Amino acid sequence: MGQWRNGDGTLTLGDREGGPGLEIPLRIAASYRARSKGLLGQDGIDGALMITPCGSVHTFGMRFTIDVAYLDRKFNVVAVHTMKPGRLGMVRLRSRHVLESAGGTMEKWGLRPGVQVQIDQAD
Repeated sequence: MGQWRNGDGTLTLGDREGGPGLEIPLRIAASYRARSKGLLGQDGIDGALMITPCGSVHTFGMRFTIDVAYLDRKFNVVAVHTMKPGRLGMVRLRSRHVLESAGGTMEKWGLRPGVQVQIDQAD
């Protein structure tokens, strides 16, 4: 995909047995302003937020615990962490995108290092 833009999309996690993948609603934050705001001021999120480009995140000013998945250029998961409010995440040099969701959801989705995700941006 070419240039990312703010908006909605779908995060698809593939099924290992060739069946349909799990589709998760996705918001995309690609502008400086949208990346800076992220999930600040919200009480939760349905689905996930992709911040791009991004190599690290923080949870200062957050109201809830989040799961963070760092993705490389090919959308392979590099690392997954749960972050409580008021924390600073480590910089991931290979990371180009970050997925954020409510705490505990990525484990339920089966999102872990080595998994490849597909991201489709709505028109």
